[in-house]
Amino acid sequence: MAQADNDRIVHCKKKDEDLPALARAPFPNDFGQWIFDNISHQAWEEWLKESVRYINTYRVDLSSKKGTEFMLKEMKIYFGAEEGEQIETAWVPEKE
Repeated sequence: MAQADNDRIVHCKKKDEDLPALARAPFPNDFGQWIFDNISHQAWEEWLKESVRYINTYRVDLSSKKGTEFMLKEMKIYFGAEEGEQIETAWVPEKE
């Protein structure tokens, strides 16, 4: 679980509101810095839960280049850093 920095607030591009930020960038690259600057801790935690659905549905091997490229692309679309259509997962929410 990533830690929040409650003293640093970002305008989260995913949630479209001002929220506590991540304590540090999740990756040591430009996209990690973009997430650090533009995505809230709350939205990051939601992505971590959602990413499991992608991994399970598409049997993503994160140790492979193909798997990490797939997840990176989906993450960029999810957070709005890149245009595209979010792919479907096998998970279906329970009916109320």
